[in-house]
Amino acid sequence: MNLWQAFTQKRKRKSRELPEEPTPIKHHKIEPNNIFSYLDAVNTIKEQFNNEHDFRAREIEVFGEIPATLFYLGSLVDKESISKDVIQPLLLAPSEYIDKEKQIENISELIIKKCLYHAEVQIEDQIPSAVTDLLRGNTILLIEGLQNAIIINTKMVDKRSITQPDTEQVIRGPRDGFIESLETNIALLRDRIPITDFKVKPLEVGSLTKSSVCLFYIDGIANQSLIKDVEERLSKIDIDRILDAGYIEQFIQDNPRSPFPQVKNTERPDVAAGNLLEGRVVLMVDGSPFALIVPATFIMFYQSSEDYNERTNMMSVIRFTRLVSIVFSLITPSAYVAVISYHPELIPTAFSVAITSGRAGVPFPAVIEVFVMEAAMEILREATVRMPKQVGGALSIVGVLVVGQAAVMAGFVSPITVVVIAITTIGSFSTPAYSMATGFRMLRFPLLFMTGMLGIYGLVLGLIVIVNHLVSLRSFGVPYFSPISPMNWGGMRDAFIRAPLRWLIDRPEELHVSNKKRIENPKEIPTTNPLGPENQNSGSGGESS
Repeated sequence: MNLWQAFTQKRKRKSRELPEEPTPIKHHKIEPNNIFSYLDAVNTIKEQFNNEHDFRAREIEVFGEIPATLFYLGSLVDKESISKDVIQPLLLAPSEYIDKEKQIENISELIIKKCLYHAEVQIEDQIPSAVTDLLRGNTILLIEGLQNAIIINTKMVDKRSITQPDTEQVIRGPRDGFIESLETNIALLRDRIPITDFKVKPLEVGSLTKSSVCLFYIDGIANQSLIKDVEERLSKIDIDRILDAGYIEQFIQDNPRSPFPQVKNTERPDVAAGNLLEGRVVLMVDGSPFALIVPATFIMFYQSSEDYNERTNMMSVIRFTRLVSIVFSLITPSAYVAVISYHPELIPTAFSVAITSGRAGVPFPAVIEVFVMEAAMEILREATVRMPKQVGGALSIVGVLVVGQAAVMAGFVSPITVVVIAITTIGSFSTPAYSMATGFRMLRFPLLFMTGMLGIYGLVLGLIVIVNHLVSLRSFGVPYFSPISPMNWGGMRDAFIRAPLRWLIDRPEELHVSNKKRIENPKEIPTTNPLGPENQNSGSGGESS
């Protein structure tokens, strides 16, 4: 028997043997059971958090005679609050509080009503739920003889200050923005919508992280079917972690393969409040400064909160400029390639000499030239975003000047190509929503490829495909291209232009809200002339003429 036969026989014997099962990953898990014994509960929790660096177990005697234990995680709690509002009143409470005629179970109610100074206290009778509360920054109080645990909300995590978001800056408008604390974000919304119809529904998503998710809506305005649909989509999310609102956005959108976002995200409380008042639903995740707004339409991504803080005529021009800029940023490179490569007769005679002389000596065809410059700009843009702020701005300016000028002088690209790419890049920056601008940036490359293959016909065909896709998209049942398709003349007042506020009487028709009227009785405010000739004697101090 040679070595090869011995080797093959050995492999056959191994293949007939059962493979070893991989060692399962051990997670902290406690089976559901009531806290029926003080010692069992204490030992169970201590075993669960054995050798944890920030785990604390503080033994005390309630009323000076009943053994009790406090459990908390030192990295998540306010230790000063535990000392002053929990431990101190329990140690100093007189023993006369105990009613000898009543059972020991009533002590929990006695402690909550007469001893503890803390505002948020609740009762829990399940060990798994108590451990979950402990992991969220709460303090667990176990008392000997009780059949339940007392949960005290002592969570305190360092958070950053409330500042204006870097990605949604405005010239005229509020300067506050959401932060990573969900409680702070709820307060920012409640401060703007101080009504009882403003509802906050807490949910929990993520099998391991158990992230807190809040669903916001205004009862009496938002469509109940929309609220149920959002809740149903959230309940079907099956993932072990939710670390940011972007995780939820990817699960609940209608068409995940589309380059266009179907869920609007914002860091501005005024934007979230405005959409809530229109009848939309807002989602927020604890630990994320972004709020998700559903349903979202195409026009929403080109609207800014500043549009409603300034005068109508000025903001209408600015909004229309945004739409024109994004269209030009999409088609300008492809149109340039189509004209240069396939239809030079469309170039006016006055410009043809300049373009021809600029392209003299360039070794690449126009489509390769534009494609390389577009790729270089995308690389430069990504590098600028990832670089520290101290050098990011300098890199963007120096990079554009050096790369563009060097490429022209070396003869790799023509000057007109640099101008076209610059116009395209600047136009993409005019979009308020970064996610929408990114989608259009990615679409430039397939559109450029089709134009390079078919010329102007490829450009027209690519635009038809894009528009057809936009018209077919839906966000939670709402047509993505509304109010343009299907056409709604009332909604067009707030689409390409921003009509006067007194004209925006109805809420968006596509949302099918319960209360359609934004303004019940629109009235024209009369203009007067308080300083006119007829009132010139009103400031004479009461002297007779």
